[in-house]
Amino acid sequence: MADGVEKKQRLKVKETNKAYVRPRKKLGIRECRLVTFDLPYLAFYYNQKLMIYRGDEYEKMAVKLKESLSLVLEEFYPLAGKLAKDDDGVFKVEYDDGMDGVEVAEAVAAAGDDGETMSVDDLIAMEDMSFSSSLVPFNGVLNLEGLHRPLLGVQLTKLRDGVVIGCGFNHAVLDGTSTWHFMSSWAKICSGATTTVSVPPLHDRTKVRNTRVKLNLALPSHAPSKGDHHPSNGSTANGTPEPPPLREKISDGSKPFSTFQSLSVHIWRAVTTARQLNPEDHTVFTIFADCRKRVDPPMPESYFGNLIHAIFTVTAAGLLLANPPEFGAGMIQKTIEAHDAKAIERRNEDWEGNPIIFQYKDAGVNCVAVGSSPRFKVYDADFGWGAPRSVRSGSNNKFDGMVYLYPGKSGGRSIDVEISLEGKAMEYLEKDKEFLMEEP
Repeated sequence: MADGVEKKQRLKVKETNKAYVRPRKKLGIRECRLVTFDLPYLAFYYNQKLMIYRGDEYEKMAVKLKESLSLVLEEFYPLAGKLAKDDDGVFKVEYDDGMDGVEVAEAVAAAGDDGETMSVDDLIAMEDMSFSSSLVPFNGVLNLEGLHRPLLGVQLTKLRDGVVIGCGFNHAVLDGTSTWHFMSSWAKICSGATTTVSVPPLHDRTKVRNTRVKLNLALPSHAPSKGDHHPSNGSTANGTPEPPPLREKISDGSKPFSTFQSLSVHIWRAVTTARQLNPEDHTVFTIFADCRKRVDPPMPESYFGNLIHAIFTVTAAGLLLANPPEFGAGMIQKTIEAHDAKAIERRNEDWEGNPIIFQYKDAGVNCVAVGSSPRFKVYDADFGWGAPRSVRSGSNNKFDGMVYLYPGKSGGRSIDVEISLEGKAMEYLEKDKEFLMEEP
């Protein structure tokens, strides 16, 4: 086969089937209110993850995945529901046994003019993952559209020697911790390790916030209400110029990093250098911090929903780069430590007094924003045919400076870093030997 660029251009994904999966047993009518931690993300896009597995019998794999999905949904039933609003405009998740449930599509990935089914190794070799939209559902779909769309979509894409599991999660319903709680529970049931969810999710979000926030929101006229793709005519659907295309690169961090702060400042400094900012330009480092252990009283890891806050560290590019890395790392550390229960309470009260719905790109000027976490045990998601060969994110919610961190495939303390940058900055970063930790 030719190099990765040619494969990317010739990759063809064809949908072969679509069905819906509901909880196996009848649950009746269930609902849970969205709270202050959930609501700001209504204008984000669905969060997307894809995992690539090796296996020889796709048809049997697909059957097991769908059967185990119906079992795990008995506990994670909000994902089989829809968004709704009560008469006061308070958002909630509703579930009843008559709803469609989770959308599950099946597809096949081919490479080349002869239509040969693509192999796992060929797909993994594609370092630039900009084609990933063909492997995950709900591209360009806003979370607010969960009013009339499934809250979880799954795409099972057949490979010659494996399968891609692509998922689109409504980000107003759950965060990364809840996402991987669901995925690991699904995997354990599918693998036969258990027949029930070993750690049931906590669905009562009023335990962390009981304020009824009334929002008068409707889908904007320019939102993609039909189809799953962004406009491709050189501008956004509301007529504003389309931002320059981003390039993505997977960097295997096999060399261990001592702390999250040291890795963060390493990335922040390198991206700031690659952007060639003026010394006086502000640059922002954004973390989506898990607040489960920060709120009072603390919430368990099994809390199902969003329990994250975006926290920001701001400085001038010249200060960040003129000082040693400890300068930036210290700023990040202070920001994280300052976001305690009192700070969280103030943030929530301020937002409830003046609700502002974020857009995914509102993280700040010249921003580096970290999503996901190396704490998530993504390579433990064994559905019965071994650990995933690769775990990646889809194209939704990516912007210039978005970074996803995952535990390294090589194990130990390694971390895989997935970065999206404007093309010129990425070219500079790819040549930065200090960032890549290569010998000069």
